[in-house]
Amino acid sequence: MCGIWAVFGSAVDVSVQCKVFHKVAHRGPDAFRFEMINHFQNCCLGFHRLAIVDDVRGMQPMRLYTHPHIWLIYNGEIYNYESVSDQHRFHRSTNCDGESIIHLYAKYGIGFPAYLDGVFAFCLLDAANRKVFIGRDTFGVRPCFKLVTDSGFLAVCSEAKGLFGLSHNLTDEAADIVQVDPGTVEEYDLDNNGRATFRKMKQFHSIGNIPLYKTPVDADSLGSDVAANIRVLLEASVKKRLMADRRIGCLLSGGVDSSLVTALVVKNVKDLKLPYPIQTFSVGMEGSTDIIAARKVAKHLDTEHHEIIFTRQDACSVIDEVIRHIESYDPSSIRSSICSYLASKYISEKSDTVVIMSGEGSDELAQGYSYFHKAPSPEAANVDSRRLLKVIHMYAVLRADRTTAAWGLELRTPFLDHQFTSYYLSLPAEDRVPRKGVEKYLLRSAFDGMNLLPNDILWRPKEPISDGVTDDKSPLIGILQEFCDKQVSDEQLEQSASLFPFNTPRTKQAFYYRQVFEKYYPSKAAWIPYIWRPQWTDDADQSEVKKLTQKEISRNMYNTMYNE
Repeated sequence: MCGIWAVFGSAVDVSVQCKVFHKVAHRGPDAFRFEMINHFQNCCLGFHRLAIVDDVRGMQPMRLYTHPHIWLIYNGEIYNYESVSDQHRFHRSTNCDGESIIHLYAKYGIGFPAYLDGVFAFCLLDAANRKVFIGRDTFGVRPCFKLVTDSGFLAVCSEAKGLFGLSHNLTDEAADIVQVDPGTVEEYDLDNNGRATFRKMKQFHSIGNIPLYKTPVDADSLGSDVAANIRVLLEASVKKRLMADRRIGCLLSGGVDSSLVTALVVKNVKDLKLPYPIQTFSVGMEGSTDIIAARKVAKHLDTEHHEIIFTRQDACSVIDEVIRHIESYDPSSIRSSICSYLASKYISEKSDTVVIMSGEGSDELAQGYSYFHKAPSPEAANVDSRRLLKVIHMYAVLRADRTTAAWGLELRTPFLDHQFTSYYLSLPAEDRVPRKGVEKYLLRSAFDGMNLLPNDILWRPKEPISDGVTDDKSPLIGILQEFCDKQVSDEQLEQSASLFPFNTPRTKQAFYYRQVFEKYYPSKAAWIPYIWRPQWTDDADQSEVKKLTQKEISRNMYNTMYNE
């Protein structure tokens, strides 16, 4: 996890630039560099580093003796960096995975990201050709924002907050901060004063239409056994994400997603002969079902397990900071973020783990949300699954990235692997829907009988995080609602439509979140296009799906799976 920052054609005072540049210092606590570009006026690049690989030669902005006119800042991991150097015949002078970006650009120009297998956000300056390129990985796992004006000012940053102060110093009223679209690369021309002109955008990947790379799994080696292919591809996804010189750990909720990832991590690190055991971290209130389930998984896998117990007061006290970090007012994102924010704080302060594996992406890909049980048809479920993946960078991935980055940790998400997602989405729609009352049936069944996890964990039904981290008496949504009800009056809520005409808050909880968001990011409500809600149900929020449904699913699941 790192923080990238750049400005081109800047009329903004350098002292202001430095101030906003350091707003993303949390993403890279190990070192930083702020560098003016000699070749152009009014251009500079900034970088906050979290050193994961090649701590000696991996500092940025990166330049190579072979291509001195190319400057690169990027945040991410290129998992196929060794194989692409062999396939495309270039010599690496460092062991830094991002070096491959420079070589591939020098050889293929704007189309080079199509050759990358990884997660990334980058800004590349080609001084010889007076061009700037900005790109982002397929699912937007690594964040990237831009600020562009008609007068030629261009700014880029990992998080919106690192650009927010700049817009106050610009006279161009059209200036706004927006996300770079996942799976795209943008090209800009620079004039003699460093002013940028947009030239074109190229989409190099789209959801479900990503080539099956020849490494680490040769697509031709996949057979007709779907379950075996799922196992091979997910394990390969986990294995390549073990690339790190820092300690690796796992967020472990006790659900099937985080448990599978953790089990595959534990299985594969044995060959790496790491000098430490894998640490696992679960978060919840006393008596929560997640804490109990995660404890069972940790014992089964023999990990060094940590339980992060929080109170009602703990949850409510971090709301403000969570909203500032995630740059969102979406209620479900905030509730989920509170848990991962508290977990990340503990990991940063109480352990030496830096690289964190998690199960994000599985619910969207494998149709894990409870509302998929109500899908009117397999094709409708398929369409919604792809929709969720297309916007995951604004919801689940946004939450996971920002809450870990807030504490200087690096998140890795094996379920959002190119090969794995491409293969899974290529399977017939009817095979990917919930079956026998069990969501993610196909994924679970692929690992059934492998003794990777206890059966009751492998088949544990999906529980929204706001339910799983608490006991039945005090769901997190209720705790937060009670707190927010005390902060917002009935009169304030009645003014909601006039105060917030876009995505108007309908509850005191949503109103309070929106107030906090507007305090930090006034008039930026459009950053979130809509409030996350389940489909095919009247429930306002996935966390409000009746627990009776979950209990029925759990009971029917065992009757169906083991008693037929």
